[in-house]
Amino acid sequence: MREALSGLTTRGRAFLSAGMAAAVCAVLFGERDLLRVGILLTALPMASAFVVARTRYRVACVRRLEPSRVPAGCEAWVILRMDNLSRLPTGLLLVEDRIPYVLGSRPRFVLDRVEPRGSREVSYRVRSDVRGRFSVGPLTVRLTDPFGLVELNRAFSAKDTLTVTPAVQALPHVRLGGERTGRGESLARSVAVAGEDDVTTREYRHGDDMRRVHWRSTARYGELMVRREEQPWQSRCSLLLDTRRRAHRGDGPGSSFEWAVSAVASIGLHLSRRGYATRLLTDVETVGATPDPVGVDFENMLLDTLAAVRMSGNKDLRAPAEALRHSGGEDLLVAVLGHLDAAEAEKLVRLRHGAGAAIAVLMNTAAWSPRPIALQQAETEQFDANVRLLRAGGWRVLTVRPGDSLPALWPLAGKAGYDGLAARGEGGG
Repeated sequence: MREALSGLTTRGRAFLSAGMAAAVCAVLFGERDLLRVGILLTALPMASAFVVARTRYRVACVRRLEPSRVPAGCEAWVILRMDNLSRLPTGLLLVEDRIPYVLGSRPRFVLDRVEPRGSREVSYRVRSDVRGRFSVGPLTVRLTDPFGLVELNRAFSAKDTLTVTPAVQALPHVRLGGERTGRGESLARSVAVAGEDDVTTREYRHGDDMRRVHWRSTARYGELMVRREEQPWQSRCSLLLDTRRRAHRGDGPGSSFEWAVSAVASIGLHLSRRGYATRLLTDVETVGATPDPVGVDFENMLLDTLAAVRMSGNKDLRAPAEALRHSGGEDLLVAVLGHLDAAEAEKLVRLRHGAGAAIAVLMNTAAWSPRPIALQQAETEQFDANVRLLRAGGWRVLTVRPGDSLPALWPLAGKAGYDGLAARGEGGG
Protein backbone atom coordinates (compact mmCIF):
# COMPACT_ATOMS: atom_id res chain seq x y z
CA MET A 1 0.00 0.00 0.00
CA ARG A 2 2.88 2.36 0.76
CA GLU A 3 4.30 1.74 -2.72
CA ALA A 4 0.89 2.33 -4.25
CA LEU A 5 0.53 5.65 -2.45
CA SER A 6 3.93 6.67 -3.82
CA GLY A 7 2.39 6.30 -7.29
CA LEU A 8 -0.26 8.97 -6.73
CA THR A 9 -0.58 11.30 -9.68
CA THR A 10 -0.88 15.07 -9.37
CA ARG A 11 -4.65 14.67 -9.41
CA GLY A 12 -4.48 12.00 -6.72
CA ARG A 13 -2.31 14.15 -4.46
CA ALA A 14 -4.67 17.10 -4.99
CA PHE A 15 -7.66 14.96 -4.01
CA LEU A 16 -5.86 13.66 -0.93
CA SER A 17 -4.70 17.14 0.15
CA ALA A 18 -8.14 18.67 -0.44
CA GLY A 19 -9.81 15.87 1.50
CA MET A 20 -7.52 16.25 4.49
CA ALA A 21 -7.91 20.03 4.45
CA ALA A 22 -11.69 19.70 4.27
CA ALA A 23 -11.73 17.25 7.16
CA VAL A 24 -9.61 19.54 9.34
CA CYS A 25 -11.83 22.54 8.54
CA ALA A 26 -14.98 20.50 9.26
CA VAL A 27 -13.67 19.56 12.70
CA LEU A 28 -12.67 23.16 13.49
CA PHE A 29 -15.97 24.68 12.36
CA GLY A 30 -18.24 21.77 13.24
CA GLU A 31 -19.50 21.26 9.68
CA ARG A 32 -20.71 17.67 9.22
CA ASP A 33 -21.39 18.02 5.50
CA LEU A 34 -17.88 19.34 4.90
CA LEU A 35 -16.54 16.38 6.88
CA ARG A 36 -18.36 13.96 4.57
CA VAL A 37 -16.82 15.70 1.55
CA GLY A 38 -13.37 15.50 3.16
CA ILE A 39 -13.74 11.81 3.90
CA LEU A 40 -14.87 11.15 0.34
CA LEU A 41 -11.97 13.09 -1.19
CA THR A 42 -9.51 11.30 1.07
CA ALA A 43 -10.96 7.82 0.61
CA LEU A 44 -11.12 7.97 -3.19
CA PRO A 45 -7.32 8.06 -3.88
CA MET A 46 -6.75 5.57 -1.05
CA ALA A 47 -9.25 3.13 -2.57
CA SER A 48 -7.76 3.64 -6.03
CA ALA A 49 -4.29 2.93 -4.68
CA PHE A 50 -5.59 -0.26 -3.01
CA VAL A 51 -7.24 -1.50 -6.22
CA VAL A 52 -4.22 -0.71 -8.40
CA ALA A 53 -1.87 -2.32 -5.88
CA ARG A 54 -3.88 -5.57 -6.03
CA THR A 55 -4.07 -5.49 -9.83
CA ARG A 56 -0.36 -4.75 -10.23
CA TYR A 57 0.77 -8.16 -9.12
CA ARG A 58 -1.93 -10.11 -10.96
CA VAL A 59 -1.08 -9.19 -14.55
CA ALA A 60 0.85 -11.69 -16.68
CA CYS A 61 2.47 -11.20 -20.07
CA VAL A 62 3.45 -13.67 -22.80
CA ARG A 63 5.46 -12.65 -25.88
CA ARG A 64 5.69 -14.55 -29.18
CA LEU A 65 7.96 -13.90 -32.15
CA GLU A 66 6.65 -15.01 -35.53
CA PRO A 67 9.06 -16.06 -36.87
CA SER A 68 11.92 -16.02 -34.37
CA ARG A 69 14.46 -16.32 -37.22
CA VAL A 70 14.11 -13.98 -40.19
CA PRO A 71 16.40 -12.95 -43.09
CA ALA A 72 17.80 -9.43 -43.11
CA GLY A 73 15.40 -6.98 -44.72
CA CYS A 74 12.29 -9.03 -43.88
CA GLU A 75 9.67 -8.32 -41.24
CA ALA A 76 8.74 -10.31 -38.15
CA TRP A 77 5.74 -9.95 -35.86
CA VAL A 78 5.92 -9.53 -32.10
CA ILE A 79 2.68 -10.59 -30.40
CA LEU A 80 2.02 -9.60 -26.79
CA ARG A 81 -0.70 -11.20 -24.69
CA MET A 82 -1.74 -9.55 -21.42
CA ASP A 83 -3.69 -11.72 -18.94
CA ASN A 84 -5.57 -10.33 -15.95
CA LEU A 85 -5.28 -13.08 -13.32
CA SER A 86 -7.17 -11.23 -10.58
CA ARG A 87 -10.90 -11.14 -9.80
CA LEU A 88 -11.01 -7.41 -10.34
CA PRO A 89 -10.94 -5.58 -13.67
CA THR A 90 -7.84 -3.61 -14.42
CA GLY A 91 -7.75 0.05 -15.01
CA LEU A 92 -6.10 1.68 -17.96
CA LEU A 93 -2.95 -0.22 -19.03
CA LEU A 94 -0.19 1.62 -20.87
CA VAL A 95 2.06 -1.05 -22.45
CA GLU A 96 5.58 -0.33 -23.76
CA ASP A 97 8.00 -2.93 -25.14
CA ARG A 98 11.74 -2.29 -25.29
CA ILE A 99 13.51 -3.08 -28.59
CA PRO A 100 16.87 -2.07 -30.12
CA TYR A 101 16.74 0.98 -32.36
CA VAL A 102 17.75 -1.10 -35.41
CA LEU A 103 14.38 -2.91 -35.20
CA GLY A 104 12.34 0.29 -35.25
CA SER A 105 10.75 2.75 -32.85
CA ARG A 106 9.70 1.64 -29.37
CA PRO A 107 6.08 0.35 -29.53
CA ARG A 108 3.43 1.69 -27.11
CA PHE A 109 -0.17 0.54 -26.64
CA VAL A 110 -3.17 1.52 -24.51
CA LEU A 111 -5.47 -1.20 -23.13
CA ASP A 112 -8.66 0.03 -21.53
CA ARG A 113 -9.99 -2.21 -18.74
CA VAL A 114 -9.25 -5.91 -18.96
CA GLU A 115 -12.06 -7.89 -17.37
CA PRO A 116 -11.36 -10.43 -14.58
CA ARG A 117 -9.62 -13.52 -15.97
CA GLY A 118 -9.64 -11.81 -19.33
CA SER A 119 -6.84 -11.19 -21.82
CA ARG A 120 -5.85 -8.82 -24.60
CA GLU A 121 -3.48 -9.27 -27.53
CA VAL A 122 -1.53 -6.57 -29.32
CA SER A 123 1.09 -6.94 -32.02
CA TYR A 124 3.65 -4.89 -33.86
CA ARG A 125 6.16 -5.41 -36.66
CA VAL A 126 9.94 -5.23 -36.48
CA ARG A 127 12.45 -5.16 -39.31
CA SER A 128 16.23 -5.04 -39.51
CA ASP A 129 18.46 -4.50 -42.51
CA VAL A 130 21.46 -5.80 -40.60
CA ARG A 131 21.97 -9.34 -39.33
CA GLY A 132 22.45 -10.15 -35.68
CA ARG A 133 20.77 -11.42 -32.53
CA PHE A 134 18.55 -8.78 -30.98
CA SER A 135 16.95 -8.82 -27.53
CA VAL A 136 13.24 -7.95 -27.47
CA GLY A 137 11.95 -6.81 -24.06
CA PRO A 138 11.50 -6.46 -21.21
CA LEU A 139 7.92 -5.22 -21.25
CA THR A 140 6.87 -2.28 -19.09
CA VAL A 141 3.24 -1.87 -18.03
CA ARG A 142 1.88 1.31 -16.50
CA LEU A 143 -1.30 0.68 -14.48
CA THR A 144 -3.78 3.45 -13.73
CA ASP A 145 -7.20 3.62 -12.09
CA PRO A 146 -10.29 4.88 -13.98
CA PHE A 147 -10.05 8.29 -12.28
CA GLY A 148 -6.36 8.82 -13.08
CA LEU A 149 -5.45 9.17 -9.41
CA VAL A 150 -2.74 6.46 -9.24
CA GLU A 151 -0.09 5.27 -11.69
CA LEU A 152 2.23 2.32 -11.06
CA ASN A 153 4.87 0.86 -13.35
CA ARG A 154 5.63 -2.82 -13.62
CA ALA A 155 8.61 -4.15 -15.58
CA PHE A 156 8.58 -7.80 -16.60
CA SER A 157 11.91 -9.59 -16.70
CA ALA A 158 11.24 -11.91 -19.66
CA LYS A 159 13.17 -11.24 -22.87
CA ASP A 160 13.12 -12.97 -26.26
CA THR A 161 15.76 -13.12 -28.95
CA LEU A 162 15.10 -12.30 -32.58
CA THR A 163 17.71 -13.78 -34.90
CA VAL A 164 18.22 -11.85 -38.14
CA THR A 165 20.13 -14.08 -40.53
CA PRO A 166 22.14 -13.05 -43.61
CA ALA A 167 20.25 -12.68 -46.86
CA VAL A 168 20.27 -16.00 -48.74
CA GLN A 169 20.15 -16.22 -52.53
CA ALA A 170 19.13 -19.28 -54.50
CA LEU A 171 22.05 -20.63 -56.56
CA PRO A 172 21.78 -22.54 -59.83
CA HIS A 173 22.68 -26.22 -59.95
CA VAL A 174 26.31 -26.64 -61.01
CA ARG A 175 28.32 -29.86 -61.05
CA LEU A 176 31.32 -29.05 -58.91
CA GLY A 177 33.17 -32.38 -58.93
CA GLY A 178 33.73 -34.85 -56.14
CA GLU A 179 30.01 -35.59 -55.86
CA ARG A 180 28.83 -39.08 -55.09
CA THR A 181 25.54 -40.25 -56.45
CA GLY A 182 24.45 -42.28 -53.45
CA ARG A 183 24.13 -41.69 -49.76
CA GLY A 184 24.66 -44.30 -47.14
CA GLU A 185 26.84 -45.35 -44.29
CA SER A 186 29.55 -46.95 -46.39
CA LEU A 187 30.51 -49.21 -49.22
CA ALA A 188 32.48 -52.08 -47.77
CA ARG A 189 35.95 -52.62 -49.16
CA SER A 190 37.36 -56.08 -48.85
CA VAL A 191 40.50 -56.40 -46.79
CA ALA A 192 40.26 -60.07 -45.97
CA VAL A 193 43.26 -61.00 -48.12
CA ALA A 194 45.41 -58.18 -46.80
CA GLY A 195 47.59 -58.45 -43.77
CA GLU A 196 47.42 -56.01 -40.86
CA ASP A 197 50.41 -54.06 -42.22
CA ASP A 198 48.90 -53.84 -45.71
CA VAL A 199 45.72 -52.04 -44.69
CA THR A 200 45.46 -48.61 -46.35
CA THR A 201 45.31 -45.79 -43.82
CA ARG A 202 44.56 -42.10 -43.84
CA GLU A 203 44.65 -39.24 -41.35
CA TYR A 204 41.98 -39.15 -38.66
CA ARG A 205 39.02 -36.85 -39.35
CA HIS A 206 36.65 -35.39 -36.81
CA GLY A 207 33.76 -37.82 -36.41
CA ASP A 208 35.67 -41.00 -37.34
CA ASP A 209 34.97 -44.05 -35.21
CA MET A 210 37.85 -44.53 -32.76
CA ARG A 211 37.58 -48.28 -33.31
CA ARG A 212 39.03 -47.73 -36.79
CA VAL A 213 42.27 -46.22 -35.47
CA HIS A 214 45.31 -48.07 -36.84
CA TRP A 215 47.74 -47.91 -33.93
CA ARG A 216 50.87 -49.11 -35.79
CA SER A 217 50.50 -46.37 -38.41
CA THR A 218 49.69 -43.88 -35.65
CA ALA A 219 52.97 -44.73 -33.92
CA ARG A 220 54.87 -44.58 -37.21
CA TYR A 221 53.57 -41.17 -38.35
CA GLY A 222 53.11 -39.56 -34.93
CA GLU A 223 49.42 -38.68 -35.48
CA LEU A 224 46.13 -40.56 -35.43
CA MET A 225 45.62 -42.73 -38.53
CA VAL A 226 42.50 -44.77 -39.35
CA ARG A 227 41.88 -47.74 -41.63
CA ARG A 228 40.42 -47.00 -45.03
CA GLU A 229 38.29 -50.11 -44.92
CA GLU A 230 35.24 -48.14 -45.97
CA GLN A 231 34.68 -45.73 -48.82
CA PRO A 232 32.15 -43.07 -47.78
CA TRP A 233 29.33 -42.32 -50.15
CA GLN A 234 28.58 -38.97 -48.58
CA SER A 235 29.73 -35.92 -50.51
CA ARG A 236 31.67 -33.59 -48.20
CA CYS A 237 32.49 -29.94 -48.36
CA SER A 238 34.62 -27.58 -46.28
CA LEU A 239 33.37 -23.99 -46.46
CA LEU A 240 35.89 -21.34 -45.41
CA LEU A 241 34.89 -17.80 -44.43
CA ASP A 242 37.65 -15.21 -44.10
CA THR A 243 36.64 -13.10 -41.06
CA ARG A 244 39.89 -11.18 -40.58
CA ARG A 245 39.30 -7.49 -40.10
CA ARG A 246 42.40 -6.59 -42.10
CA ALA A 247 41.10 -8.56 -45.09
CA HIS A 248 37.90 -6.55 -45.63
CA ARG A 249 36.92 -3.05 -46.63
CA GLY A 250 33.81 -0.90 -46.32
CA ASP A 251 31.26 -0.33 -43.57
CA GLY A 252 27.73 -1.47 -42.81
CA PRO A 253 25.54 -3.70 -44.99
CA GLY A 254 27.49 -2.69 -48.11
CA SER A 255 30.88 -3.84 -46.85
CA SER A 256 32.87 -6.68 -48.36
CA PHE A 257 32.51 -8.63 -45.11
CA GLU A 258 28.70 -8.57 -45.26
CA TRP A 259 28.84 -9.67 -48.90
CA ALA A 260 31.08 -12.57 -47.86
CA VAL A 261 28.79 -13.64 -45.00
CA SER A 262 25.75 -13.63 -47.28
CA ALA A 263 27.69 -15.60 -49.90
CA VAL A 264 28.72 -18.26 -47.36
CA ALA A 265 25.11 -18.59 -46.16
CA SER A 266 23.88 -19.04 -49.73
CA ILE A 267 26.59 -21.55 -50.65
CA GLY A 268 26.23 -23.50 -47.40
CA LEU A 269 22.47 -23.95 -47.74
CA HIS A 270 22.78 -24.74 -51.44
CA LEU A 271 25.34 -27.50 -50.87
CA SER A 272 23.56 -28.91 -47.82
CA ARG A 273 20.32 -29.26 -49.76
CA ARG A 274 22.24 -31.09 -52.48
CA GLY A 275 23.37 -33.68 -49.96
CA TYR A 276 26.82 -32.38 -49.04
CA ALA A 277 28.00 -32.94 -45.48
CA THR A 278 29.21 -29.38 -44.96
CA ARG A 279 31.29 -27.76 -42.27
CA LEU A 280 31.97 -24.06 -41.83
CA LEU A 281 35.50 -22.93 -41.02
CA THR A 282 36.58 -19.47 -39.92
CA ASP A 283 39.80 -18.25 -38.38
CA VAL A 284 37.99 -18.46 -35.01
CA GLU A 285 35.83 -21.61 -34.97
CA THR A 286 34.55 -24.65 -36.84
CA VAL A 287 30.80 -25.28 -37.21
CA GLY A 288 29.09 -28.42 -38.44
CA ALA A 289 32.01 -30.81 -37.96
CA THR A 290 29.78 -33.82 -37.31
CA PRO A 291 29.67 -37.18 -39.09
CA ASP A 292 26.62 -36.11 -41.12
CA PRO A 293 25.97 -32.35 -40.90
CA VAL A 294 23.17 -32.31 -43.47
CA GLY A 295 19.57 -31.20 -43.21
CA VAL A 296 17.41 -28.61 -41.48
CA ASP A 297 19.31 -28.75 -38.17
CA PHE A 298 22.59 -27.93 -39.90
CA GLU A 299 20.97 -25.16 -41.93
CA ASN A 300 19.57 -23.56 -38.78
CA MET A 301 22.93 -23.95 -37.02
CA LEU A 302 24.73 -22.38 -39.97
CA LEU A 303 22.34 -19.42 -40.18
CA ASP A 304 22.46 -18.84 -36.41
CA THR A 305 26.25 -18.87 -36.50
CA LEU A 306 26.46 -16.48 -39.44
CA ALA A 307 23.89 -14.16 -37.85
CA ALA A 308 26.30 -13.49 -35.00
CA VAL A 309 29.69 -13.80 -36.74
CA ARG A 310 31.94 -10.77 -36.39
CA MET A 311 35.28 -9.77 -37.84
CA SER A 312 38.27 -11.02 -35.90
CA GLY A 313 41.62 -9.49 -35.10
CA ASN A 314 43.54 -12.48 -36.45
CA LYS A 315 46.22 -11.71 -39.01
CA ASP A 316 46.41 -15.06 -40.79
CA LEU A 317 44.37 -18.16 -41.68
CA ARG A 318 46.44 -20.54 -39.58
CA ALA A 319 43.52 -22.11 -37.67
CA PRO A 320 41.39 -23.13 -40.69
CA ALA A 321 44.52 -24.20 -42.56
CA GLU A 322 45.33 -26.65 -39.77
CA ALA A 323 41.78 -28.02 -39.89
CA LEU A 324 41.87 -28.38 -43.68
CA ARG A 325 45.20 -30.18 -43.55
CA HIS A 326 43.47 -33.14 -41.88
CA SER A 327 40.55 -33.27 -44.33
CA GLY A 328 40.37 -35.76 -47.12
CA GLY A 329 41.77 -34.82 -50.49
CA GLU A 330 38.51 -35.73 -52.21
CA ASP A 331 36.45 -33.19 -50.27
CA LEU A 332 35.09 -30.11 -52.00
CA LEU A 333 36.69 -26.90 -50.70
CA VAL A 334 34.97 -23.53 -51.12
CA ALA A 335 36.71 -20.45 -49.70
CA VAL A 336 35.19 -16.95 -49.58
CA LEU A 337 38.22 -14.73 -49.14
CA GLY A 338 39.05 -11.08 -48.58
CA HIS A 339 42.40 -9.46 -49.26
CA LEU A 340 45.36 -11.87 -49.30
CA ASP A 341 49.05 -11.19 -49.31
CA ALA A 342 51.44 -13.36 -51.33
CA ALA A 343 52.31 -15.66 -48.42
CA GLU A 344 48.64 -16.34 -47.62
CA ALA A 345 47.86 -17.11 -51.26
CA GLU A 346 50.75 -19.61 -51.36
CA LYS A 347 49.42 -21.32 -48.23
CA LEU A 348 46.03 -21.71 -49.85
CA VAL A 349 47.65 -23.28 -52.90
CA ARG A 350 49.31 -25.85 -50.65
CA LEU A 351 46.01 -26.61 -48.94
CA ARG A 352 44.55 -28.04 -52.12
CA HIS A 353 45.51 -31.69 -52.43
CA GLY A 354 43.93 -34.80 -53.87
CA ALA A 355 41.19 -34.94 -56.48
CA GLY A 356 38.68 -32.67 -54.76
CA ALA A 357 37.66 -29.41 -56.41
CA ALA A 358 38.75 -26.14 -54.79
CA ILE A 359 36.76 -22.96 -55.44
CA ALA A 360 37.90 -19.52 -54.31
CA VAL A 361 35.42 -16.65 -54.21
CA LEU A 362 38.06 -13.93 -54.11
CA MET A 363 36.97 -10.39 -53.34
CA ASN A 364 38.69 -7.40 -54.90
CA THR A 365 38.47 -5.43 -51.66
CA ALA A 366 40.34 -2.44 -53.10
CA ALA A 367 37.13 -1.53 -54.92
CA TRP A 368 35.05 -1.50 -51.73
CA SER A 369 36.35 1.71 -50.22
CA PRO A 370 38.23 4.78 -51.44
CA ARG A 371 41.91 4.64 -50.52
CA PRO A 372 45.03 6.51 -51.61
CA ILE A 373 45.78 5.77 -55.24
CA ALA A 374 49.13 4.17 -54.47
CA LEU A 375 47.64 1.77 -51.91
CA GLN A 376 44.67 0.94 -54.12
CA GLN A 377 46.94 0.20 -57.07
CA ALA A 378 49.16 -2.02 -54.90
CA GLU A 379 46.15 -3.98 -53.63
CA THR A 380 44.83 -4.41 -57.15
CA GLU A 381 48.17 -5.72 -58.40
CA GLN A 382 48.35 -8.13 -55.46
CA PHE A 383 44.79 -9.24 -56.21
CA ASP A 384 45.68 -10.00 -59.85
CA ALA A 385 48.77 -11.93 -58.75
CA ASN A 386 46.72 -13.94 -56.24
CA VAL A 387 44.22 -14.93 -58.92
CA ARG A 388 46.97 -16.18 -61.21
CA LEU A 389 48.72 -18.02 -58.38
CA LEU A 390 45.55 -19.77 -57.19
CA ARG A 391 44.57 -20.76 -60.71
CA ALA A 392 48.02 -22.17 -61.32
CA GLY A 393 47.58 -24.21 -58.13
CA GLY A 394 44.37 -25.80 -59.40
CA TRP A 395 41.81 -23.49 -57.81
CA ARG A 396 38.74 -22.25 -59.66
CA VAL A 397 38.69 -18.52 -58.92
CA LEU A 398 35.56 -16.34 -58.98
CA THR A 399 36.50 -12.66 -58.72
CA VAL A 400 34.05 -10.36 -56.96
CA ARG A 401 33.59 -6.61 -57.11
CA PRO A 402 30.96 -4.39 -55.39
CA GLY A 403 27.52 -4.97 -56.88
CA ASP A 404 28.27 -8.46 -58.20
CA SER A 405 25.59 -11.10 -57.77
CA LEU A 406 26.60 -14.52 -56.48
CA PRO A 407 23.91 -16.41 -58.48
CA ALA A 408 25.36 -14.86 -61.65
CA LEU A 409 28.92 -15.88 -60.71
CA TRP A 410 28.16 -19.36 -59.37
CA PRO A 411 27.84 -21.18 -62.74
CA LEU A 412 31.51 -20.33 -63.36
CA ALA A 413 32.43 -22.47 -60.32
CA GLY A 414 31.73 -25.58 -62.37
CA LYS A 415 34.21 -24.65 -65.09
CA ALA A 416 37.62 -26.15 -64.43
CA GLY A 417 40.38 -23.78 -65.54
CA TYR A 418 38.07 -20.77 -65.51
CA ASP A 419 40.07 -17.54 -65.79
CA GLY A 420 38.16 -14.94 -63.80
CA LEU A 421 40.46 -12.10 -64.80
CA ALA A 422 40.39 -12.78 -68.51
CA ALA A 423 36.60 -13.10 -68.52
CA ARG A 424 36.19 -9.76 -66.77
CA GLY A 425 38.97 -7.95 -68.60
CA GLU A 426 40.90 -7.44 -65.36
CA GLY A 427 44.56 -7.92 -64.67
CA GLY A 428 47.57 -7.75 -66.84
CA GLY A 429 47.53 -11.08 -68.64
